[in-house]
Amino acid sequence: MNGLGFSLLSLSLSLSTFLIKLTSSFHSLPQSTSHPSLSLSLSQKSKNTEAAWRVNDACRKHGFFLVVNHGVDPRLIKKAHESVDSFFRMQLSTKQRAQRKPGEHWGYASSFTGRFSSKLPWKETLSFRYSADGQSSESVEKYFSNVMGEDFREFGETCQEYCEATSNLSLGIMELLGTSLGVGRSHFREFFEGNDSIMRLNYYPPCQKPDQTLGTGPHCDPTSLTILHQDEVSGLQVFVDGKWYSVSPNPDTFVVNIGDTFMALSNGIYKSCLHRAVVNDQAVRKSLAFFLCPRRDKVVTPPSQLVDRQDSRRIYPDFTWPTFLEFTQKHYRADTKTLDAFSDWLRERSN
Repeated sequence: MNGLGFSLLSLSLSLSTFLIKLTSSFHSLPQSTSHPSLSLSLSQKSKNTEAAWRVNDACRKHGFFLVVNHGVDPRLIKKAHESVDSFFRMQLSTKQRAQRKPGEHWGYASSFTGRFSSKLPWKETLSFRYSADGQSSESVEKYFSNVMGEDFREFGETCQEYCEATSNLSLGIMELLGTSLGVGRSHFREFFEGNDSIMRLNYYPPCQKPDQTLGTGPHCDPTSLTILHQDEVSGLQVFVDGKWYSVSPNPDTFVVNIGDTFMALSNGIYKSCLHRAVVNDQAVRKSLAFFLCPRRDKVVTPPSQLVDRQDSRRIYPDFTWPTFLEFTQKHYRADTKTLDAFSDWLRERSN
């Protein structure tokens, strides 16, 4: 793999113990290679320092790592995937009860059609809001009961439980990211407590001509952190050092990547992960994507420690997540330059 490496982070949240593995199990296209992994226990101070350095290195280069021993119940993950499968196998008329309306961010959407284009997404999605704010009257369960009917209450309960688990996992990851950036383990965790996030269920049907389309085109997520769980079908690819690499599915692993909002929070030190999804002509592919986003009133601004350093300067203007989300929905389709385009748009508005 020509010396490429990425971080594989192992968390045990109940014990507050982190392990990290550095491995080279990217799979170069079209052939694959794998190398031994290094496991480091963070229960010792020296190990903690080394692990933080490893994560820092990965996030500076490509913004991508994997998480194992994450504490999320595998039975819940399995049940969530079964829920995805059952929903997308329903009649179109049933799925369209949750049809996304123009101008809205939540609901069912189908973007594959009978025509082909090099930039055509080939997928179905179901997106919904998750609020970790205990005072919020909204819940995933209530959303599905209201939109889909009472017979979807159990489906909503499963999605609610899965969101709670991945939200908690994301807060643990934020502790490590804070340590790795030298701002303290609590800084980003506290920023994202009470997060107002997005959950998306992805369904990629087989495609007759997979070489003529993509499930999702190359882009960086505008959100803060993405926690993805894949089924057993390969399709996710990340762009590292000028090449696309496949990320092999592993039922025990979450794929984590940095998004544009966290890149702004780190003052550009950590990079958004450029990735895409490819399709095949044989099997359905499914994935669960939790997009961590700050509470709607939080101002996205880097901690002073990342700005006051010698030769540092503010790279991105302050903003709130709803403003950024609106920009990606109404003014600019997310790609590799979304944050730069958004920053320019904000500056033009302020002049």
